[in-house]
Amino acid sequence: MPTANPAALDFLLTRRSRPAKTLTGPVPDRAQLEILLTAAARTPDHGKLEPWRFVVLTGAALPRLAKLVDTRAAALNIDADQIPKARSAFADAQLIVAVISAPVISAKIPAIEQTYSAGAVCLSLLNAALAAGWGANWLTGWASHDRTFIETGLGLAPHETIAGFIHIGTETTTPPERPRPDISAKTTWIDA
Repeated sequence: MPTANPAALDFLLTRRSRPAKTLTGPVPDRAQLEILLTAAARTPDHGKLEPWRFVVLTGAALPRLAKLVDTRAAALNIDADQIPKARSAFADAQLIVAVISAPVISAKIPAIEQTYSAGAVCLSLLNAALAAGWGANWLTGWASHDRTFIETGLGLAPHETIAGFIHIGTETTTPPERPRPDISAKTTWIDA
């Protein structure tokens, strides 16, 4: 019989992201954040390649990136209604961890599996923050796919991409529960 961890299972069955716009300070300090990053790094990683890394965004980096959103939006002719949300994701934040997908050349591990590992890191970091009592949200958006934004603003290499921006802070309101997937409609059982 497996040894159950009912508290962990209950957490996973009831976990709920907190909208980034509802997060405020205080945010985790460096020591607290390093614990969350350590938990996030304990994620499935075929071949032990560690095809991801973290960029922690705080302080002056956040308004700088908000301004870069404006600059890039103008250069890319982004619809005006898409700019405020992208800008405020940085301007209104106090702590964001950018999870960077950094694939490693491997004859054994396909690049797509390495991308999945980076996505798993995002979810693990989100869940670690929530389990530690913080509010957290996983965001992306158009700026996360703009090469100039991510290379100029975050220093990414040409082969790297953003897997997610994980916003972490103190939640100001608890969001209502939202509809969840109908597992019976999303599951196929194959017995033979």
